[in-house]
Amino acid sequence: MSWLDSLFFNPGVAHSVLLVALVIAIGLYLSRIKICGISLGVTWILFVGIIFGHFGLLLDPTTSHFVKEFGLILFIYSIGIQVGPGFFESFKQGGVKLNGLAAAMVLLAGVTCFVIHKATGEDLFSMIGVLYGAVTNTPGLGAAQQTYSDMMNGANNPNFASGYAVAYPLAVVGIIGCIVLFRYIFRVDFAAEQKQYEEEHKSGTDNLEAVTFEASNEGICGKTIGDIQKIIGRKSVITRIQHCSTNEIELVDDNTVLSKGDKVFLVVSPFEIPAFEALIGKRVEGMATAEWDKMDRNTLVCERIVVTNSEFNGRQLGSLALRRRYNVSISRVKRTGVDLMPDPQLILQVGDRLTVVGEEANVRKVQQMVGDSVKKLDEPNLMAIFLGISLGVLLGSMPILIPGMSVPVKLGLAGGPLIVSILVSKFGPKFKLVTFTTSSANLLMRQIGICMFLAAVGIGAGDGFIDTVLNGGYWWVLYGFIITVVPILVVGAISRYVFKLGYFSIAGMISGALTDPPALAYGNSICPNDQVSVAYSTVYPLSMFLRVISAQVLVLIAF
Repeated sequence: MSWLDSLFFNPGVAHSVLLVALVIAIGLYLSRIKICGISLGVTWILFVGIIFGHFGLLLDPTTSHFVKEFGLILFIYSIGIQVGPGFFESFKQGGVKLNGLAAAMVLLAGVTCFVIHKATGEDLFSMIGVLYGAVTNTPGLGAAQQTYSDMMNGANNPNFASGYAVAYPLAVVGIIGCIVLFRYIFRVDFAAEQKQYEEEHKSGTDNLEAVTFEASNEGICGKTIGDIQKIIGRKSVITRIQHCSTNEIELVDDNTVLSKGDKVFLVVSPFEIPAFEALIGKRVEGMATAEWDKMDRNTLVCERIVVTNSEFNGRQLGSLALRRRYNVSISRVKRTGVDLMPDPQLILQVGDRLTVVGEEANVRKVQQMVGDSVKKLDEPNLMAIFLGISLGVLLGSMPILIPGMSVPVKLGLAGGPLIVSILVSKFGPKFKLVTFTTSSANLLMRQIGICMFLAAVGIGAGDGFIDTVLNGGYWWVLYGFIITVVPILVVGAISRYVFKLGYFSIAGMISGALTDPPALAYGNSICPNDQVSVAYSTVYPLSMFLRVISAQVLVLIAF
């Protein structure tokens, strides 16, 4: 059995692959364990790695460094690709307030960590590890380790991972515990919260609605559709008209004349419906998309067509000239579950779903032109991924001189790919770069990355971990709990009593600011709507970015 002993304890490619794979497999199996409905998830991989390292099952430094850094890059790049399109949108109405509160939580956590360091004399590098365990933020830990390695010519500090591992378990419980505590402190009535949410959002949804109006306003009757839309001055799409004189349904263009009594089919934001009722005429109930499809099934069809032809990636919708070329109308564009108004200036992306109305033969021509091959979407766009990673590494390695600091700052292998991935996902289509990635492919890349990172970190931290904890590391549990709850309690109270935010928005904001999926899962389990998820996704991109950058700043301060 000497070959088996050699495989487990002698450095080599097979040894490294075996250790990493075993640590990940055992960690993922243990991630099924739940206590009071709460699981530590993939963080079990870190603990299994620590056990392996404690018993001398180690990776050689070069392999460990590669596995850790490449895993971190995959993880953080996939996060940026996912949240990038919504990053800039999050600063619109309501997002600025939530992001400001989330940023305050990030800052307060860093200040609390530094105060504990000064008050107790604990090593700041260890406290940085405790900080990122306390806020359950693995990319921040990776950014801190990578910055330290850059400053120390490739050397690693195991106290980062030790502090993280010690503080993490109680942090997961502490975050959810604070959300539960707020329910009683704020005396939350779930029914009242739901009613308030419905009142605030009944006219503010991002989705579009198909509505029928009967033309009765003398000011627009007798005019063309083009002139009417100029008069109305509001975003909408008029696709079909049923003429009152003949009951025939016509696919409209700018020259179509609207007569009194005609029924008009519009796609419009629900917020705008009362205004259009005043401008055109009364709303006709019971005439939605399905009813129109039944009436004009002999002449017109309505199909959803997916843009899969990369030739149209980054092109404006108006440049396709679909009305002129094929006599069809685009009533809406759906992107990542959100309905978009088909404005001529809208930049198309691979994966967009177009709702096309027209004669069947013409709709089929549009279908052939834009692709409509759902199977093609399953093919990952690896070129865009690796090009983005390359640019991220270049940006992260670029030294940035900041006045007052003795050494240049680098965004690192966490910050660089994160920034590039956000920019690529948002602006890539404008440069003809296909950035579409299916949710399953993105999740696979992210999970592989975080598993590789945690396995390498855990194995590296295992050697001497027990001695670290026994020699005072148990205090880190208390310090981590303080870093977890103080920012939550302070910012949560301000959110409620100063900014009057709803309980579910606060729960989502806390979960997103701490980038904590278990807290998000708990919030969704008690929330009757999508308020928790919306708040989470609103603050997540900026919070993740600030966690990564603040990690590097703290390491530079420690030097």
